[in-house]
Amino acid sequence: MREARGSERRRRDVRHSRRRWVRTGLPVVLVLGLLGAGVGAYRYDWGPRYLPGLAADPVTEPEQVLPPAGLDLPEWSEPAPVAAPVDTAGTVDPSRVAAALRADLADPDLGPHVVGAVSSLTPGSATWTSPDGTYVPASTTKLLTLGAALATLGPDHRFTTTVVRGDRPREVVLVGGGDPLLASQPLTVAEQGTAYPERADVSTLAVATAEALGGSGRVRVRYDDTLFTGPSDNPAWRRDYVPDDVVSPITALMVDGGREDDGDTRADDPSLAAARAFADALAAAGLTVAGTPEPATAAPGAEELASVQGAPLADVVERVLDVSDNEAAEVLGHQVGLAVSGTGSFEAGAAGVVSTLQDLGIDLSGDTVLDGSGLSRRNRVTTSSMLALLQLAAGPGHDDLRSLVTGMPVAGWSGSLTYRFDDGPAVARGLVRAKTGTLTGVHALAGVVVGRDGLPMVFVLGADRVAAEDGYLAQDALDRAAGRLATCRCSA
Repeated sequence: MREARGSERRRRDVRHSRRRWVRTGLPVVLVLGLLGAGVGAYRYDWGPRYLPGLAADPVTEPEQVLPPAGLDLPEWSEPAPVAAPVDTAGTVDPSRVAAALRADLADPDLGPHVVGAVSSLTPGSATWTSPDGTYVPASTTKLLTLGAALATLGPDHRFTTTVVRGDRPREVVLVGGGDPLLASQPLTVAEQGTAYPERADVSTLAVATAEALGGSGRVRVRYDDTLFTGPSDNPAWRRDYVPDDVVSPITALMVDGGREDDGDTRADDPSLAAARAFADALAAAGLTVAGTPEPATAAPGAEELASVQGAPLADVVERVLDVSDNEAAEVLGHQVGLAVSGTGSFEAGAAGVVSTLQDLGIDLSGDTVLDGSGLSRRNRVTTSSMLALLQLAAGPGHDDLRSLVTGMPVAGWSGSLTYRFDDGPAVARGLVRAKTGTLTGVHALAGVVVGRDGLPMVFVLGADRVAAEDGYLAQDALDRAAGRLATCRCSA
């Protein structure tokens, strides 16, 4: 028994010794091992060699990656240019332009009245132009409207929609600021990664208003759209455009471009529709909305409860050009009228566009502009005035107009040109940027193109007496003509 107890005691002593070793000796060995590994990693570059997970990532941390030992790197120097700079001061040879365009502009599908003009980016330089340079511009009119808006308001300008206190307790007034892209709802998570540009919306505005009012209680909604005056339906448009939902009535308080039912129809009263969307959002935010929204005029100096701002004007311009947004272009035309004369209407807007562009040195004496979108068939524009605007926007010295060029659809790639230019020179896809113009019997293109010799050019092409059944064929003919400029060695 004593021997058994002795053997058990020795086994306990061995176990106790092992525990003491784990508690005291092992940490010491680990510390020494770590120190040794650190020295070895530093001295012999073990980390990058044997522990790639601990090495600097050459993609995300290139500055942390050390060169191999013994390698002498040369001093940093500026790389040589990969291509010669484009000569934007070059000029076109009108005879070469004429030769490039002759066949396509003679296409009988274009009808009996075809106009065209091509020049370099240098104002006053040599220009090829057709004998009659006046045409129905259709949506290329938007270039004039947007150019005037950028020149008058500036590319960083933002439009503000506000909510102020009404004349009675617990009464709020939604005040339209003429934001052309004001939305009813915020972008969804999926849309936030793809939609451009950013949008202000009345739902976000309602949440901020509810917070300002304490988050509960009754409230009455009024709306003020008096920033714009005059008719909401342009007298220069066809009488069926608004009733047949071709275009929305234009007011200073519109959401979703005046569209309802997921864009399938247009509201008869866009201001009321916007106020209803705001009232619904107030209710969703916890307030009890009494009655239905009614029109009102906000009192001067009324207390502001909340506000939202839209995207910078330069971004709005790019959007309008990309999708040829008629309502947004008309709202911006009204804004030009406000900035120039203090009146936001169709008439004041058109007059403001003309005077603003004339102040930039563009001769519009031969032009008739009656709206901001180009829906009016009574508009008349000269190719020379359109070329002059494009030269200012694309050339040096007018960065404030640059979004006129950056917002243009790209042939075969984006916007209203996504599914065009499938005929003619393939090189044109990507080298032609242009604003389209389309009405029944009217087709136009105005934009910029880079020729085969690297010369950037501005161009205007139009046909305004096209047979209705030849519309798509006429578009193809204009696309081919613009494409020929991309293949042309047209420099003088």
